[in-house]
Amino acid sequence: MEKMTDGKNRLKQLLSSTITKEFLRFAIVGVVATGIHYGVYLLLLRWLKVNVAYSFGYVISLCCNLLMTSFFTFREKITWKRTLGFLASHGVNYALHIVFLNLFLYLGVAERWAPIPVYCIVIPINFVLVRTAFKKL
Repeated sequence: MEKMTDGKNRLKQLLSSTITKEFLRFAIVGVVATGIHYGVYLLLLRWLKVNVAYSFGYVISLCCNLLMTSFFTFREKITWKRTLGFLASHGVNYALHIVFLNLFLYLGVAERWAPIPVYCIVIPINFVLVRTAFKKL
């Protein structure tokens, strides 16, 4: 019985930890930002080349993401230092997106679906980068 209580206490402690709450809020913001990115990408894909459509979607999503990340995820004021750190982390993130997007396109994944595996790979990396930018700066 004591082990069950210890397990419940550890789970409760984990769920109430700051990083867990931040990650959950990050996930919500990530779903919204990814939806914006993917929606803009699909819309623009009708008229633009794949990398251009993907990049426009990324930039529009990035603007929304900065505001949501600041005010909702980490509950920090936007400062120039944090904004520059956010943009730097997203510079790395964007490079990863483009590399993996083109890799999946090269492997034969359809343009419409290629962003999906990219998101699965890059989003967890992005959490670490953005958290570092907001919490360490």
